[in-house]
Amino acid sequence: MAAPSTSNRRVLGRLSLPERTFVADALRTETVGGVLLLVAAITALVWANIPALHDSYESVSHFHFGPEALGLHLSVAHWAADGLLAVFFFVAGIELKRELVAGDLRDPKAAALPVAAALCGMAVPALVYTLTNLTGGGSLDGWAVPTATDIAFALAVLAVIGTSLPSALRAFLLTLAVVDDLFAILIIAVFFTERIDFAALGGAVVGLAVFWLLLRKGVRGWYVYVPLALVIWALMYNSGVHATIAGVAMGLMLRCTTGEGEAHSPGEHVEHLVRPLSAGLAVPLFALFSAGVVVSGSALGDVFTKPETLGVVLGLVVGKALGIFGGTWLTARFTRASLSDDLAWPDVFAVATLAGIGFTVSLLIGELAFDGDAVLTDEVKAAVLTGSLIAATLATVLLKLRNARYRRLCENEERDDDLDGIPDIYEEDEPEYHLRMAEIHERKAAEHRRIAQEKAVARHGLAEVPGGAGEEDDGPA
Repeated sequence: MAAPSTSNRRVLGRLSLPERTFVADALRTETVGGVLLLVAAITALVWANIPALHDSYESVSHFHFGPEALGLHLSVAHWAADGLLAVFFFVAGIELKRELVAGDLRDPKAAALPVAAALCGMAVPALVYTLTNLTGGGSLDGWAVPTATDIAFALAVLAVIGTSLPSALRAFLLTLAVVDDLFAILIIAVFFTERIDFAALGGAVVGLAVFWLLLRKGVRGWYVYVPLALVIWALMYNSGVHATIAGVAMGLMLRCTTGEGEAHSPGEHVEHLVRPLSAGLAVPLFALFSAGVVVSGSALGDVFTKPETLGVVLGLVVGKALGIFGGTWLTARFTRASLSDDLAWPDVFAVATLAGIGFTVSLLIGELAFDGDAVLTDEVKAAVLTGSLIAATLATVLLKLRNARYRRLCENEERDDDLDGIPDIYEEDEPEYHLRMAEIHERKAAEHRRIAQEKAVARHGLAEVPGGAGEEDDGPA
């Protein structure tokens, strides 16, 4: 006799109402930022590929400014990659902290799914890249390039194609990207730190300790934290550890649980303020000065013939889809969980394919992996763009096949027949909801009875006219 199931937990089931509200707000900002990111990437490609404008793109990208005495005389492109992306990773740190203390990652059982999916979604692309380059005799330095997922770009694709993806799948994509960002940060910190200036690193650690103490003491005021954050970032940059790590560290220090009398935690409040800056300015500007690669027929041909670039494309398109889908299926299989009744496994595969859009962090890792080889760096960037475009196209086709089903699910999630501001699907187990609905239906029934009575009287009056003697001979009713 088979052992009874230890849990009836559903994979990608309905979110709780607070989680659904948070995810909706976060994704709304990311979607707008993703559209701006898409516009910035297209602008970069046009700017870099029009002969009359190409030189100006190079001039602006390589224009240096900043205090040289502090080791911060950097190019515009460098400021975008090391400076502006620190804001992006600061928000990623807050998201991760929130997921760990109040979101899906708080519960080990619930966390198993996105963590396993993210790990497999990074390991398989790295393996695909490695095997491609071992076979073709290419460089193994870029193994980490296809491991990242760009949530903003993925949501921009969803916004463009108009797919009404259910909230559970959107939340899965968001949580997956948060975990993905965490491991990408670790990869950058461990594998792309060649030299360490321990004095600068020690100063950055001291600055982080002061940042943490100020938070613990409840000190408020941007004029305290912003200058301190800039000092920590500058010290981290000069230490040799990638400067974006400073952003993550500070994000993780913010408290993301609400205290007595608080409507929102400090982490949520700061994230609400900084996320538009990250999604609307920092990431698009990084894309503007990173995605400007020269595209030609021969360059596109090289993407599919050189082992380094082919490994990136296959890693994003094939590795991501198989890794995330496989990790999700294995987790469901061995934890005895079952997929939500509203979804099917092809839906999970479509989202896994969508996660193959690896733009922002993939471009960053590509620059770090092939630093010093400008030609190969540009070729790998072209491979990231190509792989992301292919993944987006495949995901669009797969999601469109189920779009009618998604629309019905979203309409069901949004339905609020009792007009109390809360979707009915969250109240169906509450007696008060059914009493309110009964009252609404009774009012509607009374209105229909009144209309029916009026129609019957009108019809009865019309029926008597032909057989009567006229108004003058009418007798009493």
